[in-house]
Amino acid sequence: MGTVYASLDQRLRTFIDEQPVFFVATAPLSGDGHVNLSPKGRSGTLLVLDELTVAYLDFGGSHAETIAHLRENSRITLMWCAFTGPPKVLRVHGRGTPVFRDDPRFGELIGRFGDADGPGLRAIIIVEAERVSDSCGFAVPFMEYSEERDLHARYFGRKTDDEFAAYCEKKDTNVASIDGLPALPVPLPPRAETVDADMADHGLS
Repeated sequence: MGTVYASLDQRLRTFIDEQPVFFVATAPLSGDGHVNLSPKGRSGTLLVLDELTVAYLDFGGSHAETIAHLRENSRITLMWCAFTGPPKVLRVHGRGTPVFRDDPRFGELIGRFGDADGPGLRAIIIVEAERVSDSCGFAVPFMEYSEERDLHARYFGRKTDDEFAAYCEKKDTNVASIDGLPALPVPLPPRAETVDADMADHGLS
């Protein structure tokens, strides 16, 4: 039998920290629109900020469906499932906000992720939980975690920030969702700390 929780208590936070992958689901308001479901990895890129707030790093890719849906209606569900140990599926239903790189909140938030920060970062997604619940997960198979894939980090690590911005702008499915909803703002704004460093180099800070 599933349980609804008042908040993300320490036991649930520990469960979240132990899972190497989580899933993100969003959808447009239109009944003809496409529901999106994305797996997320990269160790350390998701944090529980407080008892009802989760944040994760949104890195570059071929699509930006989650961002487009959040800009339209903010609905989002995060899910974790146990592939080892006792069975459990945990869901956080809530409202999500993309914090883009020129947002005044970006600098403080990104500092909380430490070494998980890296090249190709488009935004930080903040999720305010409205419902926290679990279910049995009895049919979820046991799976063995091997290691992190580094292909994504290496691919974008070869690009300068300007090259990354150009990559995002030329991808139609970065600029808009597959249903035509506005997604990434382009031109992609530079990271706030990059702007500050450039100003300091020119004696403008």
